[in-house]
Amino acid sequence: MSRSVDELLADARARLARVTPQAAATVASRGGLLVDLRPQSERQREGEMPGAVAIGRNVLEWRLDPSSLYRIDAVTGYEQPIVLVCTEGYASSLAAAVLQDLGLVHATDMEGGFRAWVASGLPVHRPGA
Repeated sequence: MSRSVDELLADARARLARVTPQAAATVASRGGLLVDLRPQSERQREGEMPGAVAIGRNVLEWRLDPSSLYRIDAVTGYEQPIVLVCTEGYASSLAAAVLQDLGLVHATDMEGGFRAWVASGLPVHRPGA
């Protein structure tokens, strides 16, 4: 049985409590984890969200699973709020659903991705600026 990526995306989003850029900033200010999935070259070109942790999609589960030997120090447990951000909010939805499958019950993503963050007027750090 095959499924389209649009079906996978719809299923993922149906179980996520997606947040706006402003809500993502609030989650981060209250101890939640803001995770930027964009490649380094894109972050260098377009800027970064202050306080966000950059994690490549290829190692995301290992870095955020509280039971993983390879988790980052910022992970505090399965109840920790985690907001994933990609460029426009598609890949982050799929990734957040996988994190929920790992037991990270408050994993979600940000509507519109980094571009929505910028459009909302939230702060952006420009490397080298």
